[in-house]
Amino acid sequence: MHGVDMAKLSTAARKHIPASEFGLPGSRKYPMPDAGHAENAKSRATQQVHKGKLSEASAARIRAKANRILGEK
Repeated sequence: MHGVDMAKLSTAARKHIPASEFGLPGSRKYPMPDAGHAENAKSRATQQVHKGKLSEASAARIRAKANRILGEK
């Protein structure tokens, strides 16, 4: 996670995050309310592709959104 301190989201806090702040907003998966969660979402997406539980297309959308949050290209 590159040294970013990330707090665990409680269920209540997660419910208050707008859908637009999720990597997959339709299913409210991969929350990215901050840079730490964006880094984590990128890692988890790659991990789930390798496990066969997430398509590469969905992972690419998650990575693109995380990169925008992190200011990366």
